[in-house]
Formats: sequence, structure tokens, C-alpha cells
Amino acid sequence: MKKDNQSSVSEFILLGLPIQPEKQGMYYALFLAIYLTTVLGNLLIILLIRLNSRLHTPMYFFLSHLAFTDISFSSVTAPKMLMNMLTQRKSISYTGCVSQVYFFLLFGGIDSFLLTAMAYDRYVAICHPLHYTTIMSQSLCFLLLIVSWALSCVSALVHTLLLKNIMRPENQSSVSEFILLGLPIQPEQQGIFFTLFLAMYLTTVLGNLLIILLIRLDSRLHTPMYFFLSHLAFTDVSFSSVTVPKMLIDMHTNLKSIPFVGCISQMFLFIFFTDLDSFLIASMAYDRYVAICHPLHYTIIMKEELCALLVAISWILSCANSLSHTLLLTRLSFCADSTIPHFFCDPDVLLKLSCSDIFLNKLVMFTVGVVVITLPFMCILVSYGYIGTTILRVPSAKGIRKALSTCGSHLSVVSLYYGAIFGQYLFPARSNSVDKDIIAAIMYTVVTPMLNPFIYSLRNRDMKEALGKLFRRTVAFSK
Repeated sequence: MKKDNQSSVSEFILLGLPIQPEKQGMYYALFLAIYLTTVLGNLLIILLIRLNSRLHTPMYFFLSHLAFTDISFSSVTAPKMLMNMLTQRKSISYTGCVSQVYFFLLFGGIDSFLLTAMAYDRYVAICHPLHYTTIMSQSLCFLLLIVSWALSCVSALVHTLLLKNIMRPENQSSVSEFILLGLPIQPEQQGIFFTLFLAMYLTTVLGNLLIILLIRLDSRLHTPMYFFLSHLAFTDVSFSSVTVPKMLIDMHTNLKSIPFVGCISQMFLFIFFTDLDSFLIASMAYDRYVAICHPLHYTIIMKEELCALLVAISWILSCANSLSHTLLLTRLSFCADSTIPHFFCDPDVLLKLSCSDIFLNKLVMFTVGVVVITLPFMCILVSYGYIGTTILRVPSAKGIRKALSTCGSHLSVVSLYYGAIFGQYLFPARSNSVDKDIIAAIMYTVVTPMLNPFIYSLRNRDMKEALGKLFRRTVAFSK
């Protein structure tokens, strides 16, 4: 997918260090020793912090992650440099070069953010020592870490995609933009559907932001269940915002084109938030399993560190999966047809438009899809299987009501979300497959994120009480 006048370079030559050939051996031994010292030294730091409970403080928490980042940062460039010095083979493939650029920017960005977080930690420790433990809580430390990874990932991706506009391997297409056909509706119905989807999108954004606000303001909602719910609400807002605004603009202006970078970015974010939704829903199912099957150990098991770790892992795995699909897709050629019969850049539709060999893309999509979609779904089924077994052991009306009130909202979300995804990808349509795919996509990109606030607020007593409290506070303030 590229404009005309692109190069046919499929690999690059790394000239390496400006040193004489007779000094290669000496410099090779020097840099090998430096690299091994970097790896072993930072691994030792991580091990010491992990084993010594006295080092389980915010300062050493950031230091352990900085040590891991330093190992990764050095490993992006040093092994390749050492291999080139040893073998005198200085070439690097196009894919290897792009991947190296991405990870160099990623870990460089994380390094910068972590150093900033450590500086803030020292500022609080010295300038506000009496409030240090309150300010530098575990949740804030994990939040700073997650934000560092997320911002670094996005920044590295943007730079990599822009660089790929300049660097292209051979035999790529001349397609510079795509045409989104949008929804299969009549022109005279555009106004009605525009109003409908605009209302649904605004409801999604305002409803989920209200959930985040309620959880933030009400201390009674500072529990693992609502911690995951707040992240799910943020993900739903982001998920809808990836596709719906562009669809609304196209419906309003009839300008249906989307540039190459915009299409790839939209696909990356679509896959990212789809996976993140899946992981968060699975984490919420595990939380409900612990709450019902192990109530006496709930506070011990579902502590802040575990909740933050589950969210961090969800972000990292989602980012890695989305990046793998994006990089593989940018290798393909789109020689003629640039028309996408959809309202966004769906990865499956883009593969159908390609005139390249898409076997590797399909293989990765299938294998990774099992991990990020099917595996969390199986975890949800197992969790609720244990929940059902626990309830049936001591059948009582009170226990059943409690289980339904605790799990009913989550089960509704699971049914809507996975029902739409499986309906699109696992059950082929008998007639118009394109229309069926578009309807299924609307269900889990527009309808499900919109319904989540209603499901959780109307079926949840705590949320209704928090909403009433906020309403009374607002009324009292306005008087």
C-alpha cells in the first residue's frame, strides 16, 4: 500500500562502527563484555529487588522496571552489532530494520518515562515525606508504569508507520488511499442513520465517562470489580472512537476516502481495543470467581498489585498482537482494487483486497486470535462454571440472588460482546456476507459499548446509589 515512485530496497547495509579491520577483535571483546555486564548487572538488580522485601518500595519498583528496559534497550542493537563484527555480514532485512526501529523507539521512550517517574518519586520523598506513602501508592506506581508503556508504544508505532511511508520493500502496490463504502443504506436514509449513530456514540461516550466519574468519586466503589469496570469503560469509549467518528464524517460529507496511514492506524487501534476488551472481560470474570468461590480470601487474592498487573498484561499483550498484525499487513501489495465494502478498515476485508500471498497473515490471525479471543472466552466459561458449581452446592434463594446481582451485569456484557464477534467470524452467512459482517461489527463496536453503562448502572445497586449521591450533590451545589 504505497504511493508511486517508491524504492525497491528489500534490505539495508549497516556499516557499523568506524574502526579499522585489525581492531575488530579487540572492540568485539570490549562490547561483548559491556553487553554481558549490562544484562547480568540489571538481572541482578531485578533479582535482588524481587527477593528482598525491604526493597519493595516505589523507588525500587521503578528501578526494577528500568533495569528490565535497559536490558531490552541494549538487546535491540548490541547483539546485531556484535554479530556483524564477528561474521562481517552487515546486511539487515527490511522487516528486521523496521522492527529494530520500532523497539528502539519503544524502549527508548519507556526509559525516558521511567526516569521521569523516578524523579517524581524522589521529589515526593524529599519535599513531602509525611505524605509519601499516601501519594506514592501502589496503584499510582502501576498507573505510571502502564502510561509509560502505552505512550511509548503509540509513539513508536506512529514513527514506524511514518517511516514505512518512506522505506518500502520491492513489489509493493501504488495504492495511497482506500475508499470506505460505509453502511449498506439508501442515500435518502443517510440523515436518519447519521442522527441515530450520532446519538448512540454520544450516549456511549457520556455513559462510560459517567461510570469512570462515579467510580472515581465514590470511595465505596474503590474495589477490584469497579477498578476493572473503569478500565472497561475507558476501553469502550476508545473502541467506539476508533471507527464511529470517521463513519459519521463520511455519512455527513460523502467523502469516503481514507489515507494509507489513517487506514493502518485505524486497524491497529481497532485490533488493540478489541483485544483489550477481551482481556478485561476475562479479568472481571476471574474477579467474580474469586468473590463467590473464595470469599474469605478475596481481599488477599484480589489485591491492588494483582489487579494492576492484570491490566498491565492486558495492555501489553493487546499492543503486541495488534502490532504483529499491522506489520504483517504493511508487507502486502494492493495492486488495483482500493474499495473497502465496510465502514472502517477491517483487517479481514483488507486481506481480501490484497494481491499478495496472505498465508502468513491468515496463520497469525488464526493462531493469535485463539489466544486473545478464544482463550479469554474459555477462561470466562471456566470461571462461571466454578461459580455455578459453588452455588449449586449450597442452593438457596439468597445465594442465587447474590450471584445473579454480582454476575448478571458481566454475563450480559459477555453475551453481547462475544456473541457479535463469534457471529461474524465463526458462523458464515447464507446470503450477503458483507452485510452480515457490517451488522455484526456495528453490534460490538457501536451497540455493545453503548449498552454497557445501562447494564452496569441499571442492574447494579452500588452504581445506582453512587449515581443518586452524585445527583444530590450536584443539585445541592447548584442551589
